Amino acid sequence: MKLCRFHHDRLGLIEGDAVYDVTAALDVLPPMRWPLPPGDPLLVHLDTIVQAARRLRPQAARHDLASVSLDSPLTQPSKVMAAPANYKLHVQQDTKDPGVDHGVHAKALEGVERPVDKYGLFLKATSSIVGAREGVEIVFPDRRTDHEVELAVVIGKPGRDIRRADAMQHVAAYTIGLDMTVRGVEERSYRKSPDSYTVLGPCLVTADEIADPHALTMSLWVNGTRRQHTSTGAMTVDIPDLIEFASRAYTLHPGDVILSGTPEGVGPVVAGDEVRVACEGIGEMRFKVRNR
Repeated sequence: MKLCRFHHDRLGLIEGDAVYDVTAALDVLPPMRWPLPPGDPLLVHLDTIVQAARRLRPQAARHDLASVSLDSPLTQPSKVMAAPANYKLHVQQDTKDPGVDHGVHAKALEGVERPVDKYGLFLKATSSIVGAREGVEIVFPDRRTDHEVELAVVIGKPGRDIRRADAMQHVAAYTIGLDMTVRGVEERSYRKSPDSYTVLGPCLVTADEIADPHALTMSLWVNGTRRQHTSTGAMTVDIPDLIEFASRAYTLHPGDVILSGTPEGVGPVVAGDEVRVACEGIGEMRFKVRNR
């Protein structure tokens, strides 16, 4: 099932080029009081919501997908984790660009087969999450901001110290993630966490619809020119390993996101640009880049 959030607060079921309004499925969510439990409520109760959405679908109001404004399908993940330099060609090609390297990255990655093992994961602020409707707001206009398209893995089952053999049982869904990045020498978590620098969408695709998340074609265009294009099978560290690695340090909660790394072809965006991203099995979305 493909679930989206549209027009700010509506829950949609995407089928082809249509969105069916199944917002009433959210009525199955239990009332909450402070302190709230960790996790995004949509993912905590995903199975129940999916069942309710199926019941509502025959009578649901239909909208053209092209006519709706899409928001991030996730609103309250406890964390966004991201894998650095997880595609070899990204390391081999993009770090040769001085605007990317800043005298730091190529040297740090030289001879490192699996950067995740050496440098770990980095965290992005959950306040950086937006959807296509909001788009990206350039936070430092005098510095370079780059696009990085990634497959985003969404956790559905909580766990800590998860074994590789069990890892995929903890995946609830997938979406497309943009790890927007200010270039420079500061810590990654600072340069990658400004407001609007984590774009998620266009929808959540439940894991049962993705036969092999390591065999998806993923692409990005800026103003109609394709810049990034790869198979997710080119990841250096695969999804089970990323989950095992992440859960050594963090308890994973429903709704948590693992950005699995970006392929080669990263490049700058400026105010006025239109970015289009697509991933096989998930869909596509467009968003605008603007200045503050």
